[in-house]
Amino acid sequence: MIPKSDIQWFETERRYLQGVAYRMLGTVSEAEDAVQDAYLRVKDIDPEEIDNARAFLTRIVTRLCLDILKSAHRRRVDYVGPWLPEPLHDISDFTGSPAGPTDLAEDLSVGLLYALERLTPLERASFLLHDVFDVGYSEIAQTLERSEESCRQLAARARQHVRASRPRFKVTPDDERRYLEAFVIASQKGDMLALEAMLAEDVKLYSDGGGKVSAAINILDGKRRVGAFMAGIYQKFRNHTTTALRYERVNGVMALLTTHADDYTDVLSVDISDGRISAIWFQRNPDKLTRLH
Repeated sequence: MIPKSDIQWFETERRYLQGVAYRMLGTVSEAEDAVQDAYLRVKDIDPEEIDNARAFLTRIVTRLCLDILKSAHRRRVDYVGPWLPEPLHDISDFTGSPAGPTDLAEDLSVGLLYALERLTPLERASFLLHDVFDVGYSEIAQTLERSEESCRQLAARARQHVRASRPRFKVTPDDERRYLEAFVIASQKGDMLALEAMLAEDVKLYSDGGGKVSAAINILDGKRRVGAFMAGIYQKFRNHTTTALRYERVNGVMALLTTHADDYTDVLSVDISDGRISAIWFQRNPDKLTRLH
């Protein structure tokens, strides 16, 4: 039953739509803009004329996001270093809808969002709509203006790419913090033996400075190389510039927020697989961190 109010029928779906847009775009501001643009397009529509408000609005927001991704393609191709999503501190506005029980926080991980960046916009939309938001292929076909079979193929290709980004075993919040704290302490001490013991052989470190602040321009891999990098930056810089540390949940997982002497705050989080740290996500681009300050 669609609410009668011309405002309420949209607001009932806003959180859900912001969840779709953030996963499509990877930035909070663009996601909010896409949803607000959708609101302006439909605010004068009589809700009684719509059979399924969620499907109707999802179609509009998805198409707006596809347009944004096309315009952003060149900026991301020319981006300095790895492009990581904007950290999402408060996930409550991006995890579904007040009208539904689904909790989609697990699909806000930096690893998944980074994997989605490697897909084409159509693959990204097909995968998210079907695998995350449980939209049927017939509806996806209408949204993307493709055949159902084409959408199935798009989602299947995307699924192959992102499968490795999803952990095989869930880690409890206590274990998340324990691993992260141990990793940070070993980095602060420059303890290479401890670092290599907790890092997977094929661990990767992604550091996003966007050309605005110091960061590793290339993805670092291997526990020896990653361990040496982390020990080095703490010994040379971070131990001397840090003014405050706090552990909070960002993108649904435990993260370390480090504030420096210039009042700048960056975010560090890790992925854990089979008892080892398999990926390190280091968001340092100040343009993506304004909401955390």
